[in-house]
Amino acid sequence: MEIGIDSFAINTALSGISNQKAMSELLERIELADQVGLDVFGIGEHYRKEFLDSAPAVILAAAASRTKKIILTSAVTVISAADPVRVFQSFSTLDLISNGRSEIVAGRGSFIESYPLFGLNLNDYDELFSEKLNLLLKIRDHEIVNWSGKFRPALEDQAIYPRPMQAKLPIWLGVGGTPASFARAGSLGLPLMVAVIGGETHRFRPLIDLYREAGEKAGFHSDKLKVGLHSLGYVGNSKEEAITDYYPGYAEMFTKIGKERGFPAVTRERFDDQNGLLGALLVDSPEAVAAKILRHSEALGGISRFTFQMDAGLSHQKLMKSIELIGTKVSPLVKKSF
Repeated sequence: MEIGIDSFAINTALSGISNQKAMSELLERIELADQVGLDVFGIGEHYRKEFLDSAPAVILAAAASRTKKIILTSAVTVISAADPVRVFQSFSTLDLISNGRSEIVAGRGSFIESYPLFGLNLNDYDELFSEKLNLLLKIRDHEIVNWSGKFRPALEDQAIYPRPMQAKLPIWLGVGGTPASFARAGSLGLPLMVAVIGGETHRFRPLIDLYREAGEKAGFHSDKLKVGLHSLGYVGNSKEEAITDYYPGYAEMFTKIGKERGFPAVTRERFDDQNGLLGALLVDSPEAVAAKILRHSEALGGISRFTFQMDAGLSHQKLMKSIELIGTKVSPLVKKSF
């Protein structure tokens, strides 16, 4: 199983630290993740004041020059609001810079600010995603593209460059909880990245079974139908230390987001429930977190990748320490079990 980190590049200027320093520290964390043997680091894509990740390929390219082995991916690329030609060109260029370590996780994103920003109609939500994903895959698979659609000018015998170092640039499909999205990923034979940030992780098993069934029905071998899991987590030397570090920022962030969406404020009782045996949160000691990853994998019928999302108001020093613990303790424990 691959173990990694996802980041949304928190805008620390809101807490008194310059964005220049925040970006420098983010690159230090990616470099450390590489040094301690983690497999993958992902950068999200948002268009909000709280985050600095509206150009993830640029951040990942900077990280490529400072790392050697770690896979550099989006988490996720909001393909609905993007031009698939430019997305492919950006990540293909990243692949060349990184010597073949680039990937794309294509998804819809969990916010809608990109729609008015790029003049898109939210009523076209599913059509935009479906059309642009299919074009991205066509560009990935063919150097010369003939294509026409509803939301972009047609391409006639158009060559798309540069081509990546990898023969076939890996493209995962990032999903939340919509059954159609799981079935779509399976029918296209794409590896699946499932964001589970609340509830009980094992409840996603029927959706993952749907993904695998759709893939096998479309003729794809089970080895191609990989499943990754992205969840909120933080590792401390002990459970008490991890919760003390993580909970205040988590409560503040998700209370704010919840207020926007009409959800109740975060409570410690609810947090503890989510961080319990079956909950989606992984905030604990290295041994407990490794055991929980393995339980999640078993409950979901086997996963190929797990990534931690740790952006919750934590200091750079605490994030660095947690990344070190994940790389030196959690990842070896998980991989030993496999």
